[in-house]
Amino acid sequence: MTSAEVFQELPLEEVMGDRFGRYSKYIIQDRALPDARDGLKPVQRRILYAMFNDGNTNDKPFRKSAKTVGNVIGNFHPHGDSSVYDAMVRLSQDWKMRHMLIEMHGNNGSVDGDPPAAMRYTEARLSSIAAEMLRDITKRTVDFVPNFDDQDIEPTVLPSRFPNLLVNGSTGISAGYATDIPPHNLTEALDAVLMRLDNSNCTVDELMTVLKGPDFPTGGIIQGIDGIKKAYETGKGKIIVRAKAEIEPIKGGKEQIVITELPFEVNKANLVKKIDEQRVDKRLEGIADIRDESDRTGLRIVIELKKDVQAQGILNYLYKSTELQVNYNFNMIAIHNRRPTMMTLPLLLDSYIAHQKDVVTKRSKYDLQKANDRLHIVEGLMKAISILDEVIATIRASKNKSDAKQNIETQFGFTEIQSEAIVSLQLYRLTNTDITELKAEKEELEKSIAKLSDILANEKQLIKVIKSELADIRKRFAEPRRSVIEAEIEEIKLTLDVLVPSEEVVVTVTKDGYVKRTSTRSHAASNGQDFAMKESDYLLFEQTLNTQHFILLFTNKGNYIYQPVHELPDIRWKDLGQHISSIVPIDKDEEIIEVIGVEKFDQDNLFILTATKEGQIKRSKLSDYAVTRYSKPIRTMNLKDNDEMVHASLINADTDKELLLTSYLSYSIRFDLEELPVTGVKTGGVKGMNLKEGDSLAVVNALVTGEEDVIVVTHRGAIKRMNLSEIEKSSRAKRGVVILKELKSNPHRIYTVKVVTPNDTVLLETEKRVQEQVRVADLSKADRYSNGSLKIDITNDGNLSVVKIISSSNNES
Repeated sequence: MTSAEVFQELPLEEVMGDRFGRYSKYIIQDRALPDARDGLKPVQRRILYAMFNDGNTNDKPFRKSAKTVGNVIGNFHPHGDSSVYDAMVRLSQDWKMRHMLIEMHGNNGSVDGDPPAAMRYTEARLSSIAAEMLRDITKRTVDFVPNFDDQDIEPTVLPSRFPNLLVNGSTGISAGYATDIPPHNLTEALDAVLMRLDNSNCTVDELMTVLKGPDFPTGGIIQGIDGIKKAYETGKGKIIVRAKAEIEPIKGGKEQIVITELPFEVNKANLVKKIDEQRVDKRLEGIADIRDESDRTGLRIVIELKKDVQAQGILNYLYKSTELQVNYNFNMIAIHNRRPTMMTLPLLLDSYIAHQKDVVTKRSKYDLQKANDRLHIVEGLMKAISILDEVIATIRASKNKSDAKQNIETQFGFTEIQSEAIVSLQLYRLTNTDITELKAEKEELEKSIAKLSDILANEKQLIKVIKSELADIRKRFAEPRRSVIEAEIEEIKLTLDVLVPSEEVVVTVTKDGYVKRTSTRSHAASNGQDFAMKESDYLLFEQTLNTQHFILLFTNKGNYIYQPVHELPDIRWKDLGQHISSIVPIDKDEEIIEVIGVEKFDQDNLFILTATKEGQIKRSKLSDYAVTRYSKPIRTMNLKDNDEMVHASLINADTDKELLLTSYLSYSIRFDLEELPVTGVKTGGVKGMNLKEGDSLAVVNALVTGEEDVIVVTHRGAIKRMNLSEIEKSSRAKRGVVILKELKSNPHRIYTVKVVTPNDTVLLETEKRVQEQVRVADLSKADRYSNGSLKIDITNDGNLSVVKIISSSNNES
């Protein structure tokens, strides 16, 4: 007969919550987080205990790792062999552990991230300091619980005769918790425990006089005492860890950077690869070669630099962009009283001290019990020897051992334990010398009992014992500090001239968005002619800039693109440039309206002026346009629906005093630049011009005196010269005055307005590439109501596409 199946109907969320809660509790308490008392996770504790139990200690020969892993899995830790072996290997790696708890023969991995050899090839044993983790474990100093199959028992914690959690640190991730506790110097950690034993109310500041901060096994330089102090006070804090590097001169007037220590847990091979990639990709021009010269004597990475390259600048860049410098975040969570707790330094020390008091108390009780038991036997033996003949006679008259015991207990008043010792006595012990030895042993035992009783009765004696044992460990295992601690975090300043060789290049941007930089050699070879671009395209921007300069590309969607010149594609003058969308993602209908070359951003008198089709205008500081992340377009003007940006220019507040705004329907307004407030990059600006329905802002000009001449070009190809005095100065947000005569049929509309001098020449070009040049001096000045004279026949030659001013100094605008 089979038992009936029982089904339960339970809500899924209840089942999931319950099961996940149990799972989380297990991995928090029994897998991923260390115990505050011995600093070990369960798998590490089980490995050490299994090796100790098997006699695989530092005074015995090495033993195959596979044997240990098998023991651990079979007796204590029913998980995969790789998880046990990986934990075992980590305990033996001198670049991960400040004091290794396991010694290993064979390949146990490397700082390059190489995997260790399989466990069947490596051999291991406990290290001498690991013996201190397990010392006195057989004296009932810690609690034992049944193992997973109730066939054996295992310790819940190790006696840990030194503060392992501080010395070796810990890292782990569990459900809802992660821990990062850095390793420390053994001497300093013990001094901190001793200080806390002397003064249980000592502050973090006082503790930091002896415990300076972390001490990583890989050395390196630690920066940020404030971060260390905060971590010790709260459990969380941030420090900077950087590699130890020196700059050495080499022949040929060159320099090389030699790295001898890396930040903790940085993979050397990956670091070397990343630095070399920067050299190959030409992101870092100054490096000639990088070599890993590490050998059995120590780590050594050599970065050889090109001639006349400043090594400190390259080193600073590498600190900033590679793992030569890393942030280390303290997150000192450990299991304290069976629950995950954020540990401050005082709490961590107190937890360890309480554990040590418990261990020494339990050991003293055990030793006291043993001493009392032995004293009882010794007293029995001494009494037996004093009446030896009678005892022997009684034993000889007895039938057997049990009868003999019974008889001497009855006749002479011995206890059962004493009688057992007497009847088990070997004949040679009945010599005269043995009574002397027994007397000496009795005295020794009485002293020991008095001492142990004092320890148990007097806490000061207990603390004295703990102190002397910690002092002994410090004497035997002390090592000098490896990491150097610097109080302040050094701010890394990068100068572009270190990273980017200074070179003059010609930067071009076409209206359709093709960008490139061209060497002055390639430009000169073509004499500036035969520029490669598509049939319908035209050149929007051409300027000689330095590779250390920048360009800002403004789009009709109210965005700008920040682009260092040295990152532009290097393309010959006669070859087509690269489309901006392959460098920075832009929308399909997004167009470049203006490009501005910038030498440096930190100039207080320079501003970017932007304006929209609907008459919004604003100015923002040029310095606000400098960014560190520029992988996508950056918002520069908040646009309303259907509005778009039509203008962007660089203005100088020292010289540009007025603004002239002109609309498509030929209204013009002139006002002081000061009327335009300085606002942030992402604002929407203010109303610059009050537009009629159907009108839109066409042109913005910056004026120096307000007395300049301008040329007005209409969409029909007409041009006129006019003095700005024709346009009366007013305030912003007005409609302005008309500057063209309104015709009933085919009226002229504004194509552009430009400020000119009498020596300038105006170049007009149509979509069919028909060009017309007009000298400004040949144009007579007209009033506001004139439409000028027609210079282009748009019916035959095509609509206007470009209007340029060729100034007398040959600078085009």
